[in-house]
Amino acid sequence: MRLRGTASALVVVEGTDLHHDLIGAALALQEIVTEAGLPTARAMGLDRFTDPLPATADADVYVLYRSSTVFDPAQQEALSALVAAGKGLVVLHASNLFGYGPGGIAADAAAHRLIGSRYLSHGSHGSEGRFRVRVTAAHQVTRHLDDFAIDDEYYLLEYADGLDVLAVRDTPEGGTEPVLYVREHGAGRVCYCALGHDPRAWGNPGFRQLVRQAALWAAGVGEDAYENLATRWPLGNGRHIGPVPSTEDTPQTPQTTDTPHPTRTGTA
Repeated sequence: MRLRGTASALVVVEGTDLHHDLIGAALALQEIVTEAGLPTARAMGLDRFTDPLPATADADVYVLYRSSTVFDPAQQEALSALVAAGKGLVVLHASNLFGYGPGGIAADAAAHRLIGSRYLSHGSHGSEGRFRVRVTAAHQVTRHLDDFAIDDEYYLLEYADGLDVLAVRDTPEGGTEPVLYVREHGAGRVCYCALGHDPRAWGNPGFRQLVRQAALWAAGVGEDAYENLATRWPLGNGRHIGPVPSTEDTPQTPQTTDTPHPTRTGTA
């Protein structure tokens, strides 16, 4: 029997890749999502989706951080069914390594359909650097979030049609590469973000705000929850969403204005 009256989250990490700190990611992401006001647990491994125990079954949104080329088809189908039934899913960074294990892309078909993209490469400009994330669409996930710079990995990805792209990075060739999009899957919501390689990204205020709002949106929590969130957690540009807390010990800071960004749904 579920006792909580509020939405909750579960951070799930999995993988064998030596290039990603799964334990560090689990700790950082649990902290970030908890900042959004969602009770948040963390867990390791994807078998939990095939026969969900209460900690998995009761969560309203899963925050997935994978780093592996092997994703058992039964786990894929189980996660897809949970999201189709109404769970939210926030997918980060290398969680879409599809088509590189035994069986190729056909073996990862269910997860590929669910998430809507797959990692191709770092491109020809090195694996990481500093770049600017440019918000290109007004959405609950990007509301109040200005463009921001981040130190992270460059990702080139293959995207499905029909995704709602919310943010991009400008490429050295003069084009754009999507880094954030949302989509629906049955009754559930999916948000993918290519960011989040290591502590430099996890500590970035723009990344943290993005993940908080993505978790709230995917969990079905409306924007009316943001006022309480913003009174505790300022944006990286030193501003707050909505009313600024007014106490003798808290200096006043300017408020944000909710100016929508131009809608952009196409891929590069």
